[in-house]
Amino acid sequence: MDLTDLTLFQPFFAQLAHTTLAPWVEPLAVAVRERLAARTHGDLMRWEAALAALPDLPPGRVVLDQAAVGLQSDQVLAPAIATHLRATLMQLHPWRKGPFCFHDLHLDAEWRSDWKWARLADAIDSLTGRVVLDVGCGNGYYAWRMRGAGARLVMGIDPTQLFVCQFRAIQHYVQCPEVTVLPLGIEDLPPSLSGFDTVFSMGVLSHRRSPLDHLAELRTLLRPGGQLVLETLALDCAEQQVLVPPDRYAQMRNIWFIPSVAALVVWMKRLGFQQVSVVDVTRTTIAEQRATDWMHFQSLPDHLNPADPSRTIEGHPAPLRAVVIGRA
Repeated sequence: MDLTDLTLFQPFFAQLAHTTLAPWVEPLAVAVRERLAARTHGDLMRWEAALAALPDLPPGRVVLDQAAVGLQSDQVLAPAIATHLRATLMQLHPWRKGPFCFHDLHLDAEWRSDWKWARLADAIDSLTGRVVLDVGCGNGYYAWRMRGAGARLVMGIDPTQLFVCQFRAIQHYVQCPEVTVLPLGIEDLPPSLSGFDTVFSMGVLSHRRSPLDHLAELRTLLRPGGQLVLETLALDCAEQQVLVPPDRYAQMRNIWFIPSVAALVVWMKRLGFQQVSVVDVTRTTIAEQRATDWMHFQSLPDHLNPADPSRTIEGHPAPLRAVVIGRA
């Protein structure tokens, strides 16, 4: 499979052309073409070879509304097929978001992303019939869940080519043209793009050097009355506070700002969001984020202070995540 082949994205663009976002189909296609032409990662050919080597599987039931996204059936894969499938998918290691399933093969990713989805699914506007944007979507796990919740179309964006390849592996079996992951960052989107019914930004805000600018960008992407679903690292305090890690946070160098929940609410209101509300605040546990057979690298248990797991290894408050929603 050639990831630079724009025809991979045409089925989605063809459907987007029948929505109010039709004027931006061609600018989006141009942005994708320019991004793919760069072929920026040295492992891209290996990942493409893995996609081309995916084995045929017996028919199954496509499942997008349960914890594990993918194909389900009572059929057990033949040992040779199961071994081939596992080895091929492992060529796309590490799998950060999941879980996924392929008949009786279970792909247990680093994150139990289904737990996060369960915390917000009943608190947001119904996605039925909506055109949705998922910013920084990773391999598209949440995009599949959005479609499973009734979304008409779901456009995920993520500039990481490995995550796009992981999405293409799932799409190879699910075959759902209403969902796509484009290899774009939010800065690659056409500057006038607007009109989504719901925009998700999950796990992105703390990685932005200018969080207020990020929130303002998200607001412009929404139609009037559309909903933002923001999920991010937060501080557990009642006051308006912001942590700026001087170096790393939980071993991550790209964490710039961690606001308190109170600060998040004020930021969103200042930027013009209406009906702002906090729908969930949950501390991340080592049961939700951990190393697995499908993600061999260090994970949250390695980044907490072993003597005091309420702190990171650097001494900061351990990860707490908040979900805040607001309307444009």
